Amino acid sequence: MAHDGQLVQIVDAALAEAASRAGDWLKCRPGCAECCLGPFEISALDAQRLRDGLLALETRDPGRAARVRARAGEASARLRREYPGDTVSRVLTEADDDEPCPALDPATGTCDLYQARPLACRTFGPAIRSGGAVGVCELCFSGASEDEIAACAVELDTDALEAPFLEEAGEAASGPTLVALALG
Repeated sequence: MAHDGQLVQIVDAALAEAASRAGDWLKCRPGCAECCLGPFEISALDAQRLRDGLLALETRDPGRAARVRARAGEASARLRREYPGDTVSRVLTEADDDEPCPALDPATGTCDLYQARPLACRTFGPAIRSGGAVGVCELCFSGASEDEIAACAVELDTDALEAPFLEEAGEAASGPTLVALALG
């Protein structure tokens, strides 16, 4: 996981640049949790980072960690029951988009595992260009023209960046999972 730290630094540096370029267009703030709803796939490195983050949280704040574990356990059991078989694929194609992430504290609207969050979470919000397309959060850049958004975008292909780290860690073949399944 030491190399995962390098990956996170690369991604975080690119996102800091994107946030700087976005300025007031960026609406991401603690308590805004729109990006924390709905299932999304995470890599084996993301899953390990989350598990390590949960272990660290248990040391700092056992009660909070227990609440994350309970939310993840409940979500994992329910998802496996409701989407048997290839749970990950079925959840990604069939599940509601309002399922809260188990790491999301429902009382504060903040992530209990923020420092250990997956790459998808790290890259959501600011203008990111990958493969020619520019993606942004629908709450950010409200009223901005395509040219204004493009001027804020940074190039970041997390899949390409992550691939060598997954390969090195021997995790390339394990496939994607979900936050609830990684923690539950």
